[in-house]
Amino acid sequence: MNAGTIIANGQAIRTAVPCTIEVFLQRQGLLPRSVVVEHNGDAVAPSEFAGRQLKEGDRLEIVTIVAGG
Repeated sequence: MNAGTIIANGQAIRTAVPCTIEVFLQRQGLLPRSVVVEHNGDAVAPSEFAGRQLKEGDRLEIVTIVAGG
């Protein structure tokens, strides 16, 4: 693995790449089941997080799901 940059919510984050979305989220302290993710403009189902590879320069939009009533 090499160090690379992923753009998450407009912020450049240095991380080891390639890695999966699931691993990236965990490195950021996020629970994969508590977020919605868009990868390079495509919505990604949570069931795909473990299989979707990130590489240098990829863009993520990550939204945390908040439950309440």
